[in-house]
Amino acid sequence: MTEELVHRVPSTSRAAAGTAAAARPLTIDEGGVWARGRRATAFGLILTITLVAFEALAVSVVLPIVAADLNGLPLYGWVMSAFFLGNLVGIVAAGRQIDALGPARPFVVGLILFAIGLTVGGLSPAMGVLVTARAVQGFGAGAIAPVAYVAIGRTFPESIRGQMFAYLSTAWVVPGLIGPALAGWVALHIGWRVVFLGLLPLIAVAGVLTVPALRRLPQTLQPPAPGATATEVGTETAGAPSLRSAVRLSLGAALVLGGLSPASLVLGLAPAGVARSLGGPTLALIGLPVILLGLSVAVPAFRSLTPPGTLSGASGLPAAVLIRGILTFSFFGPDTFVPLALQGIRHVDAAQAGLVLTSATLSWTAGSWIQAHRMPVGGERQFIRAGFAIVLVGVALTATVLSPAVPVWVAVPTWAITGLGMGLSYSPISLFVIRKAQPGAEGAATSGLTLADTLGTALGAGLAGAFVALAVSFGWEPWVGVAAAFAAGVAGAAFGLVYAGRLRGDREERE
Repeated sequence: MTEELVHRVPSTSRAAAGTAAAARPLTIDEGGVWARGRRATAFGLILTITLVAFEALAVSVVLPIVAADLNGLPLYGWVMSAFFLGNLVGIVAAGRQIDALGPARPFVVGLILFAIGLTVGGLSPAMGVLVTARAVQGFGAGAIAPVAYVAIGRTFPESIRGQMFAYLSTAWVVPGLIGPALAGWVALHIGWRVVFLGLLPLIAVAGVLTVPALRRLPQTLQPPAPGATATEVGTETAGAPSLRSAVRLSLGAALVLGGLSPASLVLGLAPAGVARSLGGPTLALIGLPVILLGLSVAVPAFRSLTPPGTLSGASGLPAAVLIRGILTFSFFGPDTFVPLALQGIRHVDAAQAGLVLTSATLSWTAGSWIQAHRMPVGGERQFIRAGFAIVLVGVALTATVLSPAVPVWVAVPTWAITGLGMGLSYSPISLFVIRKAQPGAEGAATSGLTLADTLGTALGAGLAGAFVALAVSFGWEPWVGVAAAFAAGVAGAAFGLVYAGRLRGDREERE
């Protein structure tokens, strides 16, 4: 999970941060991360990322309890998809505003939106309200992460920047170790609403610590050109993604998911009598024009935000961008429904189900460490293919837990296998893209990678939710839809394993 946050930072902001740090003389002594002049910034950023990480992991664990309490199983997948579709827009919006106005304002807006999403989510009377709250949360979280990395670039000397990144990595590892089980215990013994509302005081603390330090940073990297508007400042950086295109991509993806799962919208939002009168086949027919409309909006936007040839199957860098989306689709679709499989179908309590997610977090970290120390230069493809193969096996084995004949504890090692595959393959895709990008076009390549990453996560969770909603609309048991969600993950991993052949390493090119 740590790697995911790192690579969702807009490349324009990262490049800008490095430029600012190099151009600006240091005014703070080299006393380390916790030197007096940067102590509040470091602690505030770490606390903020920890809160975002804890919330992301906690929601996955308590979502089955929430769905049962709010009678919202058909909208289960939308709770996750809405977050990541909002996240996609928030990342792009914050990246542009940071370069134009400095990091303080986007950070404050991000914290406020994140807090509003938590508040509305914790007080939600219905699942549809929670979905809306999660979209707001996602936008806020998308604005927070880029600020953290820009602040590091502008505040910390290069000699200790790596230490600060290590602390931010820990900000994901610690919630990954204790967050799921703790959230499950809180949901069981106190109430699931506390999982949302309990973070609000800590968000206020993070803001008080961090905002004053961010305000002291220079607002812009260079004076705006004469006559330039605020929204135009910083857009000259290569690959700066268009906010309008990002909004269209998010809206189009939402329409596609709505068309794929009209049952979820009708069953989740309409009166029960209306849903029953329509029936599954009718709902499926209703979705077709919505899917076509969504594709007509999303496909042009995706093409404008990714390297040429990404959708047409071009080999090399475009293939790597598409593969990242396939990878997140294959993992996060089933990952969203692992807690439901354990709690709703195998009747394991939320605290125990959280241990399964923890096992994947640990193995993801282990896989990242292995590839970082064992991968030869230009050898990304072998790790990417190995990762896809392991994800395929892990998802398929975890799906067997749906059967009462399989001991439920099997989910711990099998989902850990899946996390290991993610750790082995996630970062190598990023390294491949950075290495293959043309000089001056790194921004476009890595921005496209970030968007494909986020979109794959949203579509994976949304499609898995569509399967569950359709199963409910046809009167089938929920496990049928969950099994289809796992099958989609297996299919995605198999496609990625084959499609990874379109990547070419340096050694293969020389041959």
